[in-house]
Amino acid sequence: SPFFFFFFFFFCHFTTSNLLVFVMADSGQVQSSQGGKRKHRERDSASSSSSSSTSSVSPVVSCSSVGPARPSDEELAAETIGPAAPIAPRKRKKTLQFEKLYVDALPNAAMYEKSYMHQDVLTHVLVTSSDYVVTGSQDGHLKFWKKMPQGIEFVKHFRAHLTAIMDVAVTVDGLYLATVGADRGLKLFDVIAFDMVKMIELPYTPRCCAWIYRPGETERTVLAVSDAESNAVYLYDALGSEVSAEPLYTVSVHSAPVRTLAYNPAYDCCVSSDERGLIEYWSARAPFDLPADRLQFRYKSETDLYEFAKCQTSAHSLELSRDGEQFACVGRDRCVRVFRFASGRMSLKIDESLAVQHRQQKESANKLDSLDFGRRMANEKDLDKRFVAQDAALPPSKPDPDNRARLAPPPNAVFDESGHFLLYATLTGIKLVNLITRRVIRTLGRVEHGERFLRLALYQGRCVGDAALPGELQMNAEPDPTLFCVAFKKSRFYMFTRREPADPSDGGPGRDVFNERPPAAARAKALAQHSEVHSQVTLHTTLGDIHLKLFTKETPKTCENFITHCKNGYYNGLLFHRVIRNFMIQTGDPRGDGTGGESIWGHDFEDEFVKSLRHDRAGTLSMANAGPNTNGSQFFITTQPADNLDGKHTVFGRVFKGMETVKNIEKVPTDKTDKPRTDVKILNVTVK
Repeated sequence: SPFFFFFFFFFCHFTTSNLLVFVMADSGQVQSSQGGKRKHRERDSASSSSSSSTSSVSPVVSCSSVGPARPSDEELAAETIGPAAPIAPRKRKKTLQFEKLYVDALPNAAMYEKSYMHQDVLTHVLVTSSDYVVTGSQDGHLKFWKKMPQGIEFVKHFRAHLTAIMDVAVTVDGLYLATVGADRGLKLFDVIAFDMVKMIELPYTPRCCAWIYRPGETERTVLAVSDAESNAVYLYDALGSEVSAEPLYTVSVHSAPVRTLAYNPAYDCCVSSDERGLIEYWSARAPFDLPADRLQFRYKSETDLYEFAKCQTSAHSLELSRDGEQFACVGRDRCVRVFRFASGRMSLKIDESLAVQHRQQKESANKLDSLDFGRRMANEKDLDKRFVAQDAALPPSKPDPDNRARLAPPPNAVFDESGHFLLYATLTGIKLVNLITRRVIRTLGRVEHGERFLRLALYQGRCVGDAALPGELQMNAEPDPTLFCVAFKKSRFYMFTRREPADPSDGGPGRDVFNERPPAAARAKALAQHSEVHSQVTLHTTLGDIHLKLFTKETPKTCENFITHCKNGYYNGLLFHRVIRNFMIQTGDPRGDGTGGESIWGHDFEDEFVKSLRHDRAGTLSMANAGPNTNGSQFFITTQPADNLDGKHTVFGRVFKGMETVKNIEKVPTDKTDKPRTDVKILNVTVK
């Protein structure tokens, strides 16, 4: 019928129109009826969260979601006007492969293990490749030591010069050694035979020396010596049969006196620096000009060799790495500079000036005690004055006991055998720096209060102590890396190893070996200072005896109070009421809770601080207090060094025997208030 036909036609037309819209919307494009232009449609890809359909549902596109679609990244890039911004590459952190293996071959002890004496202040120390250690003092004495599997042994002693030793140099193979002194003497030694083979009297005062010698080149063994008062460097036939003060050659590449001098056998080239801070390279063979064919530069303007002159300073020392590819200088401005030898470029500069030390002390979390830091800074200023005095006048050329010049060892920086690490001394200790990552790996000697280390020498060989042993045994020998150091105003040299010093309570000779008899003046001074014998006290406890040595002369009032209490039986039966592991054990309170006790005078008495008596070791006997000048009867014994207590608690004694008893008390279990759960008492006290 007509009605049915009309209804069918209307249904088909409606269905076709909606299907066309859905198809065109799904393709994202709709044809405009006016311009025939194509427009973007935005697809609605979000499904309704409220529909409860199956887990795999197709997105529903709505006819109402009509509008421009977001252009693609390629279209945006094509429409952008101007160059694209460059992408900055990520900086990779520099790392050193097998760093742990290198570090394990270096000393790591926080305290020096041993020290040995000279009769006067030490100024030089060096290590030979033939496993010998040579030390020199400002009175002209030279000592040879043999490196053993552990430690060293004394070999021979020479009075090499009548006055101060100016410099000491050894050949690369460790066979020959040379010294020059302020007495204008040049001495040559055979290291293996421990013999002086030649001595030459020079017509000038020498400053420094260096061997121009390659192993195997016996026909050319030259010693270079600089004049302290001119720019000349003289070359001598060191091992020739003739003894003559006439040099083979005179080299004048500097315009000022040369302070440091070294020979690099890898490049057959010498490097030296003068008082004005200029560093010069010169060939080891005539005509002694710049060996440009072996270097990466032709002119000094291409290098950083003017660095010291630009900073208006000069170098204290110049040390080469074992492979000859680097050298390090310690400047008078307290900066350590590392140079690449072939290019002459500076690869690293470390600022250790006093201003930097002040800033680090304020900002660092691991800072020194303020009293200790102040003392060290005062020592640094004294050191600077000593260097200024040495620059102003040379040491006397003749012995003068009444007016002896006190020399300060020139500080240096030494490389390890790999050339990846550098060691140098600062006021806070000896720093070990990774040259690749530029990080400080560790600091040696930070807890040493009385020594300002200056000059270093590193041993990293394998010594078996007997050269006659088979090669297999020598190769299997355990390495014993040792750092030898000399310090400011000290007549000792110090050894840092991978072993900490022995416990002082063991009753041994201690780490400071008295291998020399002190001079008469020093003996008289020591006798006057220690004319009174220290009193000894023994605490008999429930866990054993503790033997104490008291400093009655240095802290008379504190010792009087303590000894009187001991004699009167005041401490008999008292508890160790406060025990803190890895810190200390405390007693002396009749109440047993840390709130009681009084002095023999019935009131608090003042502190007695002595600079030489510090909490620098385990077994230190010290007064407990509640603040400044509040000493009564309580005292404590440290179980490890406690620098933070210096200047706050009076040190008046040490444990010289029975440290194992102190350790046993330290191990007793305690409660939350640090009071032992099992009573530990002082039974009685014996006073000697």
